[in-house]
Amino acid sequence: MHADQVLVAKKCLDGAHDGTISFPEILGQLHGAGFEGYMVDYRRNLQTYYLPDGDSVTLDMPGKPGAVAATFEPLQIEALVRWAQRNEPDYSYQGFCERVRAAGCAGYLVSILGRRVVYFGRTAETHVELFPQ
Repeated sequence: MHADQVLVAKKCLDGAHDGTISFPEILGQLHGAGFEGYMVDYRRNLQTYYLPDGDSVTLDMPGKPGAVAATFEPLQIEALVRWAQRNEPDYSYQGFCERVRAAGCAGYLVSILGRRVVYFGRTAETHVELFPQ
């Protein structure tokens, strides 16, 4: 992996957490740098970015880690995704992270190629969101 690709991943991670880069912008920047997707792991407070050749980089997520609820609540996760998509004044990515963990989300996998996000719980239950068209 090239150093500039690691910098793009770090910029996207930081931009999500400080609110300076939107999800669509993150997808565009990562795709432009050659990434095909990434995974957020709330239990370890890590984010891993994947290249098509199998190479990856894992970065620590800013902010404090928190416990993931035992019960996976897909309707609550869907509502939180809609909140994020509306980008309301009270929205923040950190708030989103805290609330989805409380709804039992242990992490999520973003597939730029598949144009979807798969949210998963501690028991491997899932909720799939397709990218808006």
